[in-house]
Amino acid sequence: MTESVLLTGARLPGGGTAEVSLVDGRIESVSTAGGGSLAASRDAATQIVDLDGRYLIPGLWDKHVHATQWALVSRRLDLSAAASAADAVGIVAERLRRASASHDESAGITSDTDAGPLVGYGFRDGLWPDAPHRGLLDAVTGARPVILVSADLHCCWLNSAALAQHGRAEHPTGLLREDDCFAVTRTLGDVETDTLDGWVRDAARAAATRGVVGVVDLEMSWNVEDWTRRIRSGSTELRVRFGIYPQHLDRAIDAGLVTGALIAGTHGLLQVGPFKVITDGSLNTRTAYCFDEYPGLEGLAHSRGQLNVPYEELVPMLRRASQAGLVPAVHAIGDHANTLALDAFERLGVGGSIEHAQLIAEVDFERFARLGVVAGVQPEHAMDDRDVADKYWPGRTGRAFALASLLESGAELALGSDAPVAPLDPWITIAAAVARTGDDRAPWHPEQSISVADGLFASADRRRALEPGGPADIAVLDVDPLSASTDELRRMPVAATLLAGRFTHNAL
Repeated sequence: MTESVLLTGARLPGGGTAEVSLVDGRIESVSTAGGGSLAASRDAATQIVDLDGRYLIPGLWDKHVHATQWALVSRRLDLSAAASAADAVGIVAERLRRASASHDESAGITSDTDAGPLVGYGFRDGLWPDAPHRGLLDAVTGARPVILVSADLHCCWLNSAALAQHGRAEHPTGLLREDDCFAVTRTLGDVETDTLDGWVRDAARAAATRGVVGVVDLEMSWNVEDWTRRIRSGSTELRVRFGIYPQHLDRAIDAGLVTGALIAGTHGLLQVGPFKVITDGSLNTRTAYCFDEYPGLEGLAHSRGQLNVPYEELVPMLRRASQAGLVPAVHAIGDHANTLALDAFERLGVGGSIEHAQLIAEVDFERFARLGVVAGVQPEHAMDDRDVADKYWPGRTGRAFALASLLESGAELALGSDAPVAPLDPWITIAAAVARTGDDRAPWHPEQSISVADGLFASADRRRALEPGGPADIAVLDVDPLSASTDELRRMPVAATLLAGRFTHNAL
């Protein structure tokens, strides 16, 4: 049976009214002021929804998330308030003290002798006056394994018990970076399948309340099976494009997966996404690969950061994936890493995306547009990292998180959160891109601000407006985003979200 919905009494951002007809998951027609009402032509089966003057925009996407990590974070010990290693140790000690006295399910333990690790998340040590060390944790944790994951996911801090469990008993400091860290954090998703799927669905429902209709999930697991299972079990709040990592490339090619293809049996919601390669590290961890040395690290090994995948390995890897029909998405944060990634795209003659693109050499801005490389950026990172950038990228921050320069060069932006590094909330993302501040301080490099309209476009899967034939993926807002204040943007009241013409969130 044909499913038909008519949205009446709607307004459009910037002015004008509209009625929008949705049929079988697509936009059938859009009637603006003066075009006449569509209600009289609807049959009795049509669901008519009066929006009472609310605003319609295309549904929003988050183009860079780690869905499992995002779902897990809410169950982990919050370390975001730690201003030093000593602070972090104090937070751990307090949690263990409380856990020893009573059952603490949120800590993942049932007693002080429980063998499971205590996992914390969210520390940022780039500006700490003291250094993380295994001995600091050992002093308060004893034999209980403890794993603390940084906010950027690129390093983790383990006590001796956890190091021994992961075969690294001889590690001198317990602070693991990049691939060593990833090897540990991948094990932290080993939660019972039904439980983890429930947590992911909770996160998807929360995203829908913010107008989100789709995500690009760049979790490091074999995502096709996870998301096929979730959708078939009823988790249908989001469209999902899943990433494929180098360790799964052979498997993906053997399975015939190509970017853009829909996965059978998932109601058109699950799609093959990009081929993801992490070529360097992060700013906070000082592993982003740069042309200049990091202050305080001059002359040391990795003083310019860490190149995880050298150019001579990156090119054949991207060539093989591209020839198999997988579009590359290259993680590059430091300016040298971005140059090498662009060099690889240029040599191969293929497009794709650079994920993060945080620090760009002046000569490289125009290459994004010329080579057809999308800049997958996370504006809220600039708000979190402005002080770290000022310290470790001195004299270069004018070309850091340079959204306006990328747009002016003709590049396409795709906005995301990198959740859990930043909240999976496109309004926080857009507000950061527009205002360039997340607190009471003056905007950081306001010359790199972009407009709300450009922020919406970069968050809406390349849709500027609701058009006939497009997907019936729509967000209904209580406030006109084009005239909203920064605070209103960050807290944007979303009255409803529709995906393929059905409500995934409805507070009308």
